[in-house]
Amino acid sequence: MSHTTALTPAMKLQRRAKLRRNALYLVLIAIGLVAPFVAYPVFLMKVLCFALFACAFNLLLGYAGLLSFGHAAFLATGGYVTGFLLSSYPGLTPELGILAGTLAAVVLGALFGALAIRRQGIYFAMVTLALAQLVFFLFVQSPFTGGEDGLHGVPRGALFGLISLRSNLAMYYFVFAVFLIGFAIVQRAVHSPYGQVLKAIRENEPRAVSLGYNVDAYKLLAFVLSAGLAGLAGATKTLVFQLASLTDAHWHMSGEVILMTLLGGVGTLFGPVVGAGVVVSLQTQLAQSPLGNWVSVILGTIFVLCVLSFRSGIVGEIQKVVKKNFK
Repeated sequence: MSHTTALTPAMKLQRRAKLRRNALYLVLIAIGLVAPFVAYPVFLMKVLCFALFACAFNLLLGYAGLLSFGHAAFLATGGYVTGFLLSSYPGLTPELGILAGTLAAVVLGALFGALAIRRQGIYFAMVTLALAQLVFFLFVQSPFTGGEDGLHGVPRGALFGLISLRSNLAMYYFVFAVFLIGFAIVQRAVHSPYGQVLKAIRENEPRAVSLGYNVDAYKLLAFVLSAGLAGLAGATKTLVFQLASLTDAHWHMSGEVILMTLLGGVGTLFGPVVGAGVVVSLQTQLAQSPLGNWVSVILGTIFVLCVLSFRSGIVGEIQKVVKKNFK
């Protein structure tokens, strides 16, 4: 005897939302596949690397409610480890170099997280900033990083030893694939039961504790996952530009990723991607204009206007309009 379960209105809405979300993903992937034939591939790769970095940061801030001022340390660690290994061992393939850089960022994230999650609010932020500054000075004095000169001429090599990445077009599709993997990890984490617990911790941590959740373990896992994805972004960026420098480890970089996330929309999946695209585009255009020396001032002004005028960010405000008009 067969039974058919009638869908409730809420289930129908969820199904339609899922179909629309999947359709949007397919459209964006299609755009990404044709993008290098329309825009400069190196610029697109830079946007994708920073978009992945911003998505990693958003996982921590937007869904766990933890504001880190030291995420540049993970970006730089992934980049330096990958650059050093690929430069020192010519036979090492790029995917293994990137994997090593990502794992190094994961280990550093576990160390940082074990110390930082014991604090909350501004104290958590200050601990992450202090630890990141320690890493910065370590990179300045370490011989394997090249000090202030950085690592130059990092070879791109051949993917799996078969596909050469010397071509910018081939390199772009590799970076695009890495971004899609990183974004899929964030998307899966957010929409999983684990992600729901993270949101509960963000909204009311004492209540989550009273329900029996090991809050510190959940926050530590979020921190490590965010650090690993940031390291993946840094490792990929080093391969793209064949360079690893102290710029990625500086506290300014931690500030930039905060700007990208808030501008695009904290707590939204596509917000960090949009924010990274806007910030990188502005930096590129302003650097080529007479206002090149005012890039930091202009970005700071945009940040202030964003916080004062639309706190939900670009994507957040668009979502509000859509929900209001399509109830």
